[in-house]
Amino acid sequence: MTRKYFGTDGIRGRVGESPITPDFVLRLGYAAGLVLSRADIAPPHRDRPAVLIGKDTRISGYMLEAALESGLSAAGVDTLLVGPMPTPGVAFLTRALRLSAGIMVSASHNPFEDNGIKFFSAEGAKLPDAVEYEIEAVLAQPLVTRESAQLGKAERVHDAEGRYIEFCKGTFAKHRTLRGLKLVVDCAHGACYRLGPRVFQELGAEVVAIGAHPNGTNINHGCGATHPSTLARAVVEHGADFGIAFDGDGDRLAMADHDGRLFDGDQLLYAIARHRHEIGRLRGGVAGTLMTNFALERRLGELGIPFARAKVGDRYVLELLHDRGWECGGENSGHILCLDCHSTGDAIISALQVLEALVAAGQTLGDYTRDLTLLPQVLVNVRLERGRDAMADARVNEAVASVESQLAGRGRVLLRPSGTEPVIRVMVEGEDAAKVRAHAEAIADALRHPARPVAG
Repeated sequence: MTRKYFGTDGIRGRVGESPITPDFVLRLGYAAGLVLSRADIAPPHRDRPAVLIGKDTRISGYMLEAALESGLSAAGVDTLLVGPMPTPGVAFLTRALRLSAGIMVSASHNPFEDNGIKFFSAEGAKLPDAVEYEIEAVLAQPLVTRESAQLGKAERVHDAEGRYIEFCKGTFAKHRTLRGLKLVVDCAHGACYRLGPRVFQELGAEVVAIGAHPNGTNINHGCGATHPSTLARAVVEHGADFGIAFDGDGDRLAMADHDGRLFDGDQLLYAIARHRHEIGRLRGGVAGTLMTNFALERRLGELGIPFARAKVGDRYVLELLHDRGWECGGENSGHILCLDCHSTGDAIISALQVLEALVAAGQTLGDYTRDLTLLPQVLVNVRLERGRDAMADARVNEAVASVESQLAGRGRVLLRPSGTEPVIRVMVEGEDAAKVRAHAEAIADALRHPARPVAG
């Protein structure tokens, strides 16, 4: 089955263009309310089904929040509003308040002109594909408003931030403190702008908050985890020990050392896994994706830690962790999962897990991850004519085989078709940056110039 609206992370697009329009989002709220409040999907804990809505700081969030609330009310579902709240905070509160579902209005790391709708189950997890298919099926049906006495009500949750802050703090080791550390925290003018700095302050750190003045249009603009150079400069300028950057909805993390050196998701995941392995707290292995640097897989293997790859996307990492019974995984983009702490990726909690490792070791990020040397990685996008099966082309396969032979097990080749455009992404890793670039271009050239069919 093919989903018409749902992608790998909810529904997303340009505001004012289908499907991110108020009329569609109203119908989406209605359809989601009918499906997610069913007893077989969300066992009732209240007299009436109730759904929580959070949002990031985009100006369009007001409009979409109101549209969702209207649709849910028409379906007879109560709404709890929390205002600006990180995506993982919505997941936590949905579970903690024993609600039927949670909805986050956000386009994550995208610019403010975009927005999206993410859903969480009653357990605070992303929706299974089957439930998304069902919501889409109801979207195609007429909207039939409930009788007036059965319409849903709306109320605001006034202690939402405090609840989530305490939850985050509870994932940090009780016998550790951040006292004596100076941190720069870049909130990307997004959903973490109020509560993000408070978590680290209440654990004892001196915090310099940047990217903490949203105006509706500056979310992710030149700041946050998608523009970490701003964090790096601020860490050096303020003489901080570490820097922490979130994206607009608070599920993606980047960090910097005292000297401004930046660390990606693979390095941060390694710090977490290494510490847990050292104290006997790592359950099973570590999950990455097809894009995870080969050096991480190799270094974990040297430590005797199993490693497995999922498709790109944190939902697939989550599925792999559940299948294996593991707890730690993530992507090099900074989405990190610690399932013993939370049911979904959480940038604040991930930062706390990294800081716990560094405080315990008394080391900088650079020192603690020194034995993980990331391999040079080159990514080349090759646009192809639609309908062409480049993966079956003889010249392409010969080029890939030649590169793999030259790498001799000390690197990796990955060809990945884009899911949204006629593009093949060519990724090559190896120990020599110049050779890696040449290998990637050789494969890209084969993709651009396919083998000619042999004359009969």
